[in-house]
Amino acid sequence: MPKLAAPDLTRHPPRSPRVRLGGYVVLPRILDKCRATLAKKNGDYSFNCPLDQYFLKFAGINPVALRRQVARGLGDGEILAWILKNQKHRRSGQEIEAWSEFMNRRAPTSIDQRERMNTYQKTANADRDDITTWFDVLDLDDFASFGGPA
Repeated sequence: MPKLAAPDLTRHPPRSPRVRLGGYVVLPRILDKCRATLAKKNGDYSFNCPLDQYFLKFAGINPVALRRQVARGLGDGEILAWILKNQKHRRSGQEIEAWSEFMNRRAPTSIDQRERMNTYQKTANADRDDITTWFDVLDLDDFASFGGPA
């Protein structure tokens, strides 16, 4: 098995969900979590979580197949090339941009979701009114979980 360059997510968070690869938000974070999971250094982070599934469904990528490719030790660019070749849903640059912007602005749409977001904020000890999207909450949680001020 090739040497896997995996982040240690017990020591620092994965990349922000806002970071893009091939125009896709979330994808670099997914790769960080997958590599860390394979190396058993994922801490509290889960590969193929509900957020990951938004990307996997949009692109039409099987998480087991993606995990196999990541396990080969491929870099981000090589994984992106594999995704573009194997995705079930071929997307234009405009579609990817629109989806990524939608994901970047995605906010709670129900009382239950708002309460869940508020719970995440309380866990991070954040008494802030600038946390309005799911990506805001993830970035805050990642930062606060590793010692940053909320």
